[in-house]
Amino acid sequence: MTALLSSMGASIEIGLIFAILAMGYMLTYKFLKYYDLSLEGTYPLGAFLTAVIIQKGLGPYLGIIGSIVAGGLGGCLTYFFYKKVKVDPLLSGILTLTILYSINLRVGGVSNIPIAGSPSIFGDLPKWPILLVLTILIKLVIDYYLRSEAGYLLKITGNNRKLVKQLGKNPDGMIMIGLILSNALIGLSGGLMANYQGFADIQMGTAMIVTGLASIIIGDTIMKSSDKLRDSSRAIMGAIVYRIISGLAIYLGLNPNDLKLITALIVIVFISYNNYLSKRKYNRMVNNARD
Repeated sequence: MTALLSSMGASIEIGLIFAILAMGYMLTYKFLKYYDLSLEGTYPLGAFLTAVIIQKGLGPYLGIIGSIVAGGLGGCLTYFFYKKVKVDPLLSGILTLTILYSINLRVGGVSNIPIAGSPSIFGDLPKWPILLVLTILIKLVIDYYLRSEAGYLLKITGNNRKLVKQLGKNPDGMIMIGLILSNALIGLSGGLMANYQGFADIQMGTAMIVTGLASIIIGDTIMKSSDKLRDSSRAIMGAIVYRIISGLAIYLGLNPNDLKLITALIVIVFISYNNYLSKRKYNRMVNNARD
C-alpha cells in the first residue's frame, strides 16, 4: 500500500507539471484550432536550457525564466514559418521541432545533462505544494487573460476570423500571441521537469503531443455537461488523471516500453467515450424535438 501511495503521489506531481503544458497547448489546440507540433521541441528546449543554467551555477530560478523565454521564442519561430514563409500550420510545427532538436543538442553539448544534487527550485521542501501553487497561479493568470478583450479575441480567432477582422484586429496577430504564450508555458513545463527529475534528455519531447492531447481530451470528459468548470481547470484535471492512469499501469507491472502504447489507448478510449456522450446528447435532443 505504501508503494502504491508513493507511486500515486509521484504521478500527481508529474501531472501538475504536465498540467502547465496542457494549459499552454489548450490555447492553440482548443481556441485557435492551430495544431502546433512544435511543443515536442520547446518542451525539451526548456528542460535543456534550465539544466545548462543550473549546471553553470547560475541558479534554478534563472533557469526557469530562461525556459519561459526560450519556449516563447520557439513559438515565434513557428509563427515565422506559418506567416512569413507561408508554411502549413502542421508543417511549421514539424520544422520548428526539427530545428530545435539540433539547437537542444547545441545548447547542452550532449544528449543528457544530469543536474541531480544541484540546487533546484524545490530545495529541501516537498515538491507537490510548490507545483500545486505554481499551477494554480498560472491557471488564475490564464483565466484572467481569457476574460479580457485580448483573450476574447484569441478565443474567437479559431472559429471566426472574419469577426476578428470586423472588430479591427488582425487574426494572425492573435495566432502569434497564442503560439508565444502556449510555447512559453510548455517551455516552463520542461524546465520544471528538469528540476523535478534531476536531468534533461534529448528524448523528453518524444510523443509529448499525445500527452497534451490526452490531458485536454480527458479533461473535456470530466463533468462534460457542467458549465462551471473552466477550460484551464479541465486541462489540469485531465493531466493529473492521465498521469495517475499511466502511473497505475506501471505499478501493476506494465513494461515501461509499452507506456506509449497505453498512452495512445487512453486517448482512444476517451475520444470514443466523448463521441458516445455527444451522440447520446444529440439523440436526446432529437427525441425531445419529436415529442
